[in-house]
Amino acid sequence: MAAVSPDFTLESPRRPDAPWWYRAARRVREYGLLARLDRPIGFWLLLWPVLWALWVSGNGRPAEKVLVIFAAGVLVMRAAGCIINDFADRNIDPHVKRTRERPLAARRVSPYEAMALFAALGVVAVWLVTRLNPLTVKLSAVGAFLTVSYPFVKRFFALPQLYLGISFGGWGVPMAFAAQTRALPRVAWVLFIAAVIWAVVYDTIYAMVDREDDLKLGVKSTAILFADMDKAMVGILQALMLFALALAGRDMHFGPWYYAGLATAALLFAYQQWLIRAREPAACFRAFLNNNYVGMAVFVGVALQYLYGSH
Repeated sequence: MAAVSPDFTLESPRRPDAPWWYRAARRVREYGLLARLDRPIGFWLLLWPVLWALWVSGNGRPAEKVLVIFAAGVLVMRAAGCIINDFADRNIDPHVKRTRERPLAARRVSPYEAMALFAALGVVAVWLVTRLNPLTVKLSAVGAFLTVSYPFVKRFFALPQLYLGISFGGWGVPMAFAAQTRALPRVAWVLFIAAVIWAVVYDTIYAMVDREDDLKLGVKSTAILFADMDKAMVGILQALMLFALALAGRDMHFGPWYYAGLATAALLFAYQQWLIRAREPAACFRAFLNNNYVGMAVFVGVALQYLYGSH
């Protein structure tokens, strides 16, 4: 086997004389970056609403099989969604500072490789969902369509964050109820609405980071649509998300533990408003990341309510 120099790392430029194991490791690394495995925040933001729904639909004790399938499904679909999004944006991302080093944008992964990986993840997703009941399978077909269509709809739709919320942020909620109860009660749709609104909140904050680049490229986003009303609109949406969760809590006869979780989420939203006050990109990105704790706070409130409360 060829010797490797001390400075020969995975970040090194391509070398045709590199050993096979290095080339394989480099490809795996690039595929991981393409699927955003190095940035788990997206996984958590999609998983929290699913966990809310699984705990509620399972009356505090979700079925182990369903829990594992949904956790794996969120990971797979988030990765697939990132790949199809980067494929659609492969000629736009090179012009955006934050995205120009993504594997497709930097031409370190070919479009054919990306679509092959997307197809493989799709096969895994199909296998996972077919372990569940027919209603969940039917809902998953709608979710798959929404996921694949999102990168292209955002080209002309002025509210792409809303479509993102429906396709990624919220669709797992009714699926979770269908998987455990074989029904879609009112509370499932209230939680779905809350999840969609929350996705619009955090993705609008995320879009505030790229607003200048998006304006130059003609890319649409709620951050651009809201213009100088962006902070106020984010605040209104944050209040609406909490209101929807409060309605769900009333419907389920939840008590103090659950509302303590919502109160914590409200404090975190207030902190996010403070972070975005000057619209500074780095601070907006921190506010986006902070939403992980919002989802966690709501989940902890739900879990503690089932453990110690009455409902």
